[in-house]
Amino acid sequence: MAHDWIAILDFGSQYSQLIARRVREQQVYCELIRFDTPAAKLAARRPKGIILSGGPASVYGRGAPHCDPEIFKLGIPVLGICYGMQLMAHALRGGVQRGKAREFGPASIQIVSQDLLFRGMPRKLSVWMSHGDQVAKLPRGFKVLARTPTCPTAAMAHPERRLFGLQFHPEVVHTPQGMYILRHFIFDACGCAADWKMSKFIEDSVAEIRARVGRDQVVCGLSGGVDSSVVAALIHRAIGKQLHCVFVDNGLLRHGEAEQVEDTFGKTFGMNLHVARSEDLFLRRLRGITDPETKRKIIG
Repeated sequence: MAHDWIAILDFGSQYSQLIARRVREQQVYCELIRFDTPAAKLAARRPKGIILSGGPASVYGRGAPHCDPEIFKLGIPVLGICYGMQLMAHALRGGVQRGKAREFGPASIQIVSQDLLFRGMPRKLSVWMSHGDQVAKLPRGFKVLARTPTCPTAAMAHPERRLFGLQFHPEVVHTPQGMYILRHFIFDACGCAADWKMSKFIEDSVAEIRARVGRDQVVCGLSGGVDSSVVAALIHRAIGKQLHCVFVDNGLLRHGEAEQVEDTFGKTFGMNLHVARSEDLFLRRLRGITDPETKRKIIG
């Protein structure tokens, strides 16, 4: 990858996509990747920084998602947000516990150390909180950067190792200074260059697809939804008639939607579109089924 990039480990936060958007708005490339990606695999791709997203779990909960703790030994700057901060503290032998009161909504934090993340900012900031657990014991070498009356560690850092944690959400608009905090991490801690644009993503993707496919043929399942439509459009731009899209008309789409898919991708884009008329099959399998979850599994 020719440009600098940030890896975002996704722990199921409703804001994970928003974090990615905020990074890309700074003209820095980023990717949302699995939370359990091995540290060695991540290191091989040489990200300039790692962000641990928030998430609905508790670090002590059964089946709670955990990252590879070796990530913190890579020498790569890491920013943990909400659950990501708690996970960092837990992995590095700090302490996490249930807060006295669950915080959800606006809060005011007191900056106690204007370290790198809060450099040049006022001593009090309005932020958006959404958590039940909180860091109760700092890992060795960390210091508190900010606090609230109910959250003694609202932000923390190990400056030498460039490990940072925020209990609040800098990515949302309800944290007015949040973008500046993220910029300090992206540019000052990670040293990223603002050398990427969305148009560059399209160019890189098309080139990568062409190199990988070569002269082979590709089959793409096309539902007409956003994900498969974008994939089909990118692959078609890269390899043209080597792409064969399969669209299954299950009889359960909105009125006129199947015809719209055929017109858009088959006629307008000129793709090799193969349509499977499977309405009778699907409706026969669904006959007499009333439970929504059972229906969903049958439809697939």
